[in-house]
Amino acid sequence: MNVNPTDGHRRSPTAPWVGLITALTLLVGQAAFADGGALYRDKGCGACHGADGSHPVSPDYPMLAGQNSSYLLRQMKDIRDGTRANGLSAVMRATVTEVSDKDFAAIAEWLAKKL
Repeated sequence: MNVNPTDGHRRSPTAPWVGLITALTLLVGQAAFADGGALYRDKGCGACHGADGSHPVSPDYPMLAGQNSSYLLRQMKDIRDGTRANGLSAVMRATVTEVSDKDFAAIAEWLAKKL
């Protein structure tokens, strides 16, 4: 262990790295969160589900904000892959046929943290 010359306390040689790793982890998490919001906008999700997923334009469309991310991801994949074909999912399927699992996951995480 190192001794800090200003206060005489012992410092672990790994202590500065722990802070750096924590800061980088938070930044990466924030970037993924921001990317989910950008993807939501870019893919046109807000046209039916509202700008932030909490105010659908019709009572026939579900509110997505605050839903469990695993649930949202499963629903989006099922609609895209044709596994879910009930209700208005055919309308959404035409919009999401080219959306990747990675993009769906980012959108789902972003929506889950809303509200």
